[in-house]
Amino acid sequence: MTHRFLPIIYAILFSLFFAKESRAQKPNILFIVGDDMGYSDTGFQNCKDIPTPNLDALAASGVVFTNGYVTGPYCSPTRAGLLTGRYQQRFGHEFNPGGNIQGLPLTETTIANRLKELGYETGAVGKWHLGAQPAMQPQKRGFNEFYGFLGGGHSYFKNSGILRGTEQVDELDYTTDAFGREAVSFIERHQKNPWFLYLAFNAVHTPMDATDDRLAKFTHIQDKRRQTYDAMMLAMDEAIGKVLKKVAEVGQEKNTLIIFISDNGGPTMKGTTMNGSSNFPLRGGKRTTLEGGIRVPFVLSWPSHVKPGKYNLPVIQMDLNTTALVAGGVKIKSTMKLDGVNLIPFISGENSHAPHEALYWRFGEQMAIRKGDFKLVRYDTNADTNTGKPQPVTAVKLYNLKEDIGETNDLASAMPGKLKEMQRQWYTWNATLVKPLWGGEPGDNDGPEPGASKRK
Repeated sequence: MTHRFLPIIYAILFSLFFAKESRAQKPNILFIVGDDMGYSDTGFQNCKDIPTPNLDALAASGVVFTNGYVTGPYCSPTRAGLLTGRYQQRFGHEFNPGGNIQGLPLTETTIANRLKELGYETGAVGKWHLGAQPAMQPQKRGFNEFYGFLGGGHSYFKNSGILRGTEQVDELDYTTDAFGREAVSFIERHQKNPWFLYLAFNAVHTPMDATDDRLAKFTHIQDKRRQTYDAMMLAMDEAIGKVLKKVAEVGQEKNTLIIFISDNGGPTMKGTTMNGSSNFPLRGGKRTTLEGGIRVPFVLSWPSHVKPGKYNLPVIQMDLNTTALVAGGVKIKSTMKLDGVNLIPFISGENSHAPHEALYWRFGEQMAIRKGDFKLVRYDTNADTNTGKPQPVTAVKLYNLKEDIGETNDLASAMPGKLKEMQRQWYTWNATLVKPLWGGEPGDNDGPEPGASKRK
């Protein structure tokens, strides 16, 4: 071999070594989202009637955020916030889209877009609910692969509307099981490359569909709706267990950043898609800016970088977007206009400050701001009357969540200075938002696809 070939050989060896090192340094990223879950419906949130061993193990391996929030009390807007890392009210996605012409605006860039540019394999499995127009579908928003449905709700047994890419699938057993299998397949097929998987279950959203074998495990539950809900939660936990097992089997357990949240609080009030969930000890539920509508189970696990424990300062689902981008090697720029922050320095103790000075919500006439222990909120009074019909909003109320997590003791008259301070701060934030692109009235557009479902 002549010396003139040595530089070429060294260059090839260096490139192979660099590629291997690059793969080793890039974590896989797995976002798992539950649908309409109750705040207290997992073992790690002190649930007693539903076994969730796999979610509990995930929580034990990472950080449980006891004050973890989403940016709204409805399905589609919070998903828009999660995938963009921005308050959805900044780009008009304030309410659930209706029909086939509304969805995540094409002006927005998703986390899948950004990670794909860095060589990540990207996949979406499950519920989309961010637009059915061709240009708004997952594979036009940064995802290489998609298996699931485009709307806000779906039968658990009917295959109509279940797509692989853009093609209708031929058969379906039970969506929760199918989505788990597809996630496992994605991980198996892409284990040699860094991957980002968005696994968005429709469990435990209505319709209340459960398999008979799982229902049989909850015959002691007298409330039939709660019984079915428990069986549906069990199915999701089992599917998540299979996904976590596959991550471990391919040797990527320590280098996979995994998050788990619900898209909003459990629907515990009439007028929403009630499913038997429990938000105890929170007040209110889906469709309100009370804690029960916006505080959710919230877990981040990354064994090679994050020590297990609890984190008690307020965080929000947009932070998961920014955290994952930084972990994946994306250089955060001001032009991205992200509202989330990288949580790793905060949960590691490197940064002892609060991740956010304040968190904000706007949902039509409802609003909220959380600053420290205090929360200012204006909410739909159906949360008080539970008539099932949207009611006029309350006057603003002020609560100290550290002392009053159930939002029962209004401090507005006792603390007028704090009231005015938080009002001013919310209005300053509100002035940076745009008008909703659609909607304006609280309405649940994420119901099931037409047609009755069949229990099996």
